[in-house]
Amino acid sequence: MTGKRVSAPGAAAFALCALSLATGAQAAPITFNTALPVAVGRFIFREQFLRMEAGGDPTPARRSLRASAAVSVLAWGATPDLALFGILPYLDKRLELDTGAGRVARSSGGGFGDFTLLGRYTAYRYDGAGVNFRVAPFAGVQMPSGDDARRDGMGALPRPLQPGTGAWDPVVGVASTYQTLRYELDGQFRYQANTAADGFRFGDVAELDGSVQYRLWPWHLGAGLPAFVYGVLEFNLVHQARNEAGGVPDPDSGGTTLALAPGLQYVTRKWILEAAVQVPVAQNLNGTALRGDYTVRAGFRVNF
Repeated sequence: MTGKRVSAPGAAAFALCALSLATGAQAAPITFNTALPVAVGRFIFREQFLRMEAGGDPTPARRSLRASAAVSVLAWGATPDLALFGILPYLDKRLELDTGAGRVARSSGGGFGDFTLLGRYTAYRYDGAGVNFRVAPFAGVQMPSGDDARRDGMGALPRPLQPGTGAWDPVVGVASTYQTLRYELDGQFRYQANTAADGFRFGDVAELDGSVQYRLWPWHLGAGLPAFVYGVLEFNLVHQARNEAGGVPDPDSGGTTLALAPGLQYVTRKWILEAAVQVPVAQNLNGTALRGDYTVRAGFRVNF
């Protein structure tokens, strides 16, 4: 039904998410993870709201998909090098399409999606005069905590419309961060190996991300500055394999998407406000999979 997986805050749907958390409040990626540490014994809470639309249906059904999410992330600094992350999305998805009986809408209502637990370890660090560099691999699992058996008046909802997947899906990757007083560069590679549940399996997802955050205001640093404004530009390259039902690949699912995401961050010592708009600039999807239109992200982070 769609080339984008919207059953969790995963790479294909929302570009997973929502892990740009650091020690203190400082600029970081909006659409993916950073390698900056979380202080030992401290917590960082992040809430991000997303709105995604996909259309461009090549079939006569004129399908249109809208998905909204509120993604909650809690990070804890376990050691100077190890940080733990818990991620829980609240999802609402709606599909409209033309049928022989007219245009109909199918919706999941609202519901919590699958919970993800991640651990991230700083494997390499460099601290110089006005420069920091980190490389941090991470690994975890997406757990089947969301409902995957929702129904409406037409019967069981298609699996991509369900809040949960019903599957245990391992996640691995590596993040890197190069930080100076004026700008920061971040990169991430992430892979999610999706498993089968009730005869259905979402295609595995591989993601390559990059971000630059550049300080726009104040231009010159001084003592006692209360806040900063950063301009952000990110790219997200996502490939998802075809879904499978009963062991048979779905020819109208999966594919590759490249998106750009310009954004802004307002950074204080304890909290951050941020927003970005992801726009696909190239999509090579399989069969009649829906083409993504855009994803709007807005949220905040608090250190405590």
